[in-house]
Amino acid sequence: MHARDMISTHPDVKGNVNDALIRCIEDCYACAQTCTSCADACLAEGMVEQLRQCIRLDLDCADVCAATGALATRRTGGNVPVLRLMIEACATACARCAEECAKHAGHHEHCRVCADTCRRCEQSCRAAIPSLGN
Repeated sequence: MHARDMISTHPDVKGNVNDALIRCIEDCYACAQTCTSCADACLAEGMVEQLRQCIRLDLDCADVCAATGALATRRTGGNVPVLRLMIEACATACARCAEECAKHAGHHEHCRVCADTCRRCEQSCRAAIPSLGN
């Protein structure tokens, strides 16, 4: 991803990038893609009825991650209170999705990959929160 390259060129950033936030942005977008793919793979499984909650949490997580990545990418002005809440919500969505996918990881490799990606994104989100300041 080119988040660092783009954000570092922003006139308001002046080259001073927040490394924790950059990792969060990149992991949010990666998680959104992985969760979307996992939901699609779950729909192709023969036992789709048993994967309904997994699909739901995959899609919810994908949407929250994509929205969080977009808000965190914006550098003009500031909206730290909302960004902090979005990142916290993203961490929660990722934790719930990882937990659900882990239940199916023994039977579905896509769920194992998704659970790992969600855990990584959750960790990045939690690490980015203190870096936001007030």
